[in-house]
Parts: sequence; structure tokens; C-alpha cells
Amino acid sequence: MTTDVDLPTAVSLKFPSATARASLDCPAFDVPAGEILAVLQHLRDHHVYDFLMDLTAIDWTAEQSPRFTVVWHLYSSTKHTYVRLAAGCPDNAAPVMPSTVGLWAGANWLEREVYDMFGIKFAGHPDLRRILMWDGYPHFPLRKEFPLAGLPTDLPDAEIAAETKAGVIAAPMAGGPFVATPGQPMGDAEPRAKDEAWSEQNPKAE
Repeated sequence: MTTDVDLPTAVSLKFPSATARASLDCPAFDVPAGEILAVLQHLRDHHVYDFLMDLTAIDWTAEQSPRFTVVWHLYSSTKHTYVRLAAGCPDNAAPVMPSTVGLWAGANWLEREVYDMFGIKFAGHPDLRRILMWDGYPHFPLRKEFPLAGLPTDLPDAEIAAETKAGVIAAPMAGGPFVATPGQPMGDAEPRAKDEAWSEQNPKAE
């Protein structure tokens, strides 16, 4: 364990490529994708950030590069402090980031969720499958181009489709899944009841 009076200084001395990231609540760093595992392991082994609180991602839009950033939130169970790390995916078209399952077993499901929602793959993950959407679902719902109300998508099971007489569904629903105005009937708040099938590439009709 390293005694770190000043975590940003300690990290920058050990990893000069790690730069301070704007943050209002805890120390945060931008780290090159090729060094992220080493930095995460160093924080775990030498600064007692032993608990992976969360792992998520950001889609900055197709016009920005890097388009995708993966974010890790770590917590120290002894110091009761947090640290945030972020790394941009080098390839915008086929985003990949090293898996952290070898450092925290709990990263397994978190990485599967990011893969499912953003299409970011994690190299070295032991079982990288969709976790929310079904196998074969053709979209990544948290990408910027995905419409608020979802996209019409064939039901995954032909027998269910035949029984329900529903050929397509818009999935997933967005907004909570309901975005209701006070006093408004909840049935009217369901996204599929609204004209929200618009995105940055398909602007909303006036």
C-alpha cells in the first residue's frame, strides 16, 4: 500500500500519460486505452481502491473522435474515497477496450451491459454476450443515433409473434420508461404513444 497525500500527483508520477480530468466530486483521470489496466491495477494494489463501483460509457456523437469513452468508478473501502478513470476507444467504428474482469470479477456483467447498449467490445472478457437485449438484436440503444422511442424490431420468437399478432415492437422504450406530465394519464406518457422516432440523423418533424 502507498500512502497518497495527493493522489493526482502520485498517479501522474507513476503514469505521466494520465492527465487530470475535470471533476467536481472526486479525483479523476484521462488514461490512454493501452495503459488503463496498469493504472487500474496500481490504484487497486497500491492505493487501496479495491471496489469497482461502476463501469459505464459515453457516446460523444459520430462527429467527435474518440467517439466512445469508457468510464470506471472506484471506491476505497478503507479510505472511503472515490476515483474516476476514463479512456477513449481508439477505433470509432469498432470500439474496443481491455476487459477488467481479471481485476474485479464484478466487471463481468457491467462490461456486458456496456457492450449491449453501446456496442463497445471488451478484449479478454470471458463471456461477452448481450445482457439486456436478445441475441441478434441489431441496434445499440444508448448510441446517439438511436431514437428516443426505440426502433421497430422483429420479435425474437416467431411463435410469440404469431400468438400476439404483433409483427414488430419498438424496443427498448426510452424516458424512464414513462415520461408523464403531472395530471396526465400514464397511458399517454408511454413513449410509443408519442411521435418520438427521431434522432440526430432523422430530425423531429415540426
